[in-house]
Amino acid sequence: WNFGSLLGICLILQVITGLFLAMHYTADTISAFSSVVHICRDVNYGWLMRSIHANGASFFFICIYMHIGRGLYYGSYMYKETWNIGVILLFLVMATAFVGYVLPWGQMSFWGATVITNLLSAIPYMGDTLVQWIWGGFSIDKATLTRFFAFHFILPFIIMGVSIVHLLFLHETGSNNPMG
Repeated sequence: WNFGSLLGICLILQVITGLFLAMHYTADTISAFSSVVHICRDVNYGWLMRSIHANGASFFFICIYMHIGRGLYYGSYMYKETWNIGVILLFLVMATAFVGYVLPWGQMSFWGATVITNLLSAIPYMGDTLVQWIWGGFSIDKATLTRFFAFHFILPFIIMGVSIVHLLFLHETGSNNPMG
C-alpha cells in the first residue's frame, strides 16, 4: 500500500538522474550512441547515473503494476476520476519509457522506433499523417531523435503535474485500502 509513495520517489530519482544524463547527451543520429558511451566511460559516475536511470525505469514499472494491482484488488476503480487519471499516468509513463528507449540510438533503438511508430499508421484516415509528424519527415532520422529527446525531457514534468492532480482527487475521495 506504499507503492504510490514509491512511485513518487522513483519519479524524483528518474528526473534527477535524467537531468544529469541530459547534460552530456547529444540528440544527433551521428553522435547519440557515442555520447552514451562517453557518459558511461568518461563522465565521473556517468555509468552509475545511466544504470540508475535505466534500471529505475524498470523498478518504476514494477511499482506501477503493483499499484494498479492493489487498486484492482481493493476496488479503487470505483472512484472514476482518480482511476482515470491513474490510467492517463500509466500511458504517459509508457510513452516516456518508449521514447527513452530510442535515445541511445543503437540498432535495437532504431528498429524499435520503426516498428512501434509504424503501428500508428493503422489508425484510419490520420495514421500516416501522425507517423510522419512523429518522425518529422518521411523516415526515422535526426528530426525523430530530436523530437523523442524533447518528449523524453518534458513528459516527466507533465507526469509530475498529473500526479499532483491524481493526489488531489485521492484526497477528495480517500483510499479504498483498509490499511489506510
